[in-house]
Amino acid sequence: MTTTIAGTEVSVNAEGYMTDLNQWTKEIALEIAAQEGVTMTDKNWEVIAWIQDQYRKEVPLTIRKVGKSGITDIKEFYELFPNGPLKKASKIAGIPKPVSCI
Repeated sequence: MTTTIAGTEVSVNAEGYMTDLNQWTKEIALEIAAQEGVTMTDKNWEVIAWIQDQYRKEVPLTIRKVGKSGITDIKEFYELFPNGPLKKASKIAGIPKPVSCI
């Protein structure tokens, strides 16, 4: 299925997560972040870049892995992406929801 985000038609799944990372842009990320109530800072972008890199390497993501990444710790991750940090960060990063997320 497709939807329009930031004026661009993108492929998404039933939960609204993008299914093709190649369609991702910073403009799309900013619109998704606004919908999720997240204000993007340099630190948020750093986490998003790391998450996309892990996805490209096919590394399964968990909150614990993000906390051990050296990019951010778990406490800061929750501050950057409140109320479901991995779900929100994944959505903003343009990747499918990680299997570890309920």
